[in-house]
Amino acid sequence: MASIKELSALPERLCGGHRLCGGCGAGIAVRQVLMGAGDNDVVVANATGCLEVSTTVYPYSSWNAPFIHNAFANGAATCSGVEAAYKGLKRAGKIPADKEIKFVCFGGDGGTYDIGFQSLSGAMERGHDMVYVCYDNGAYMNTGIQRSSATPHGAWATTSEVGAAQQGKEQRRKDLTSIMAAHHIPYVAQASVSHWKDLVSKAEKAFNTPGPAFINVLAPCPRGWRIPSDQTVEIARKAVQSGFWPLFEVENGTWSMTKVKGDRIPVAEFMKPQGRFKHLFKPGNEQLLEQLQRECDEYYAYIEARCNAEG
Repeated sequence: MASIKELSALPERLCGGHRLCGGCGAGIAVRQVLMGAGDNDVVVANATGCLEVSTTVYPYSSWNAPFIHNAFANGAATCSGVEAAYKGLKRAGKIPADKEIKFVCFGGDGGTYDIGFQSLSGAMERGHDMVYVCYDNGAYMNTGIQRSSATPHGAWATTSEVGAAQQGKEQRRKDLTSIMAAHHIPYVAQASVSHWKDLVSKAEKAFNTPGPAFINVLAPCPRGWRIPSDQTVEIARKAVQSGFWPLFEVENGTWSMTKVKGDRIPVAEFMKPQGRFKHLFKPGNEQLLEQLQRECDEYYAYIEARCNAEG
């Protein structure tokens, strides 16, 4: 991977002046991912969501790259179509044979885990030479913080309220990264905006891998997570340190974990600073907190076992 000095000299493909909220994890994730593309030409596709509506407010655009937006459900399908057209134009001699273009699609968890999963799965199964990046902020933030299948168990959202009937979302979040690994594509990774070297390195691998690649990036949303805008990276770091969001990659079927310095911390240390979990620390929810710690331990142990068995 290039040095930070070399990375800082790369052209900015997502420019300042966009309307993303202060501290938005999506913008951080996009900049780090695009650093992994180096100085290659890149075409960006974007499913509907916070990133799209905040960076393409008509008549302006914050993108310093060819950009195509499509609906919630078909970001990956659109990107795969552009990639297929590029290959067709090459075969027809309308694009020079040595002209290399990278294709990347960004989508939030709503447009990836849920609404866009069908087109994502299809694009990966067909083997398109593209990178799909999910910026996972754990809810439908763009439309009012509704729960998604990425929303953690116990988290408040506007459609997983806190009250006598329930204490936030009642279901565990979907393990999308493992699901994508089950597609047997060449490269899958889980990363976080808190560990930029790891994310940029994984993005570089993804862009340089022939065929489909997928990266799931934890990208906290200060507004939806109820945290100060200057705490985005610190909260993401606690997610990694607690084992809630282990860092790992799957290269051609081989699983490996990214080693993180220090001992694991309780998952409560990740949750307590967030307003969406504040109800968990009130009297009467002790058993739920214990359950959430067990679920975190189980997930971490599962990922660790996969990496030890196949790495």
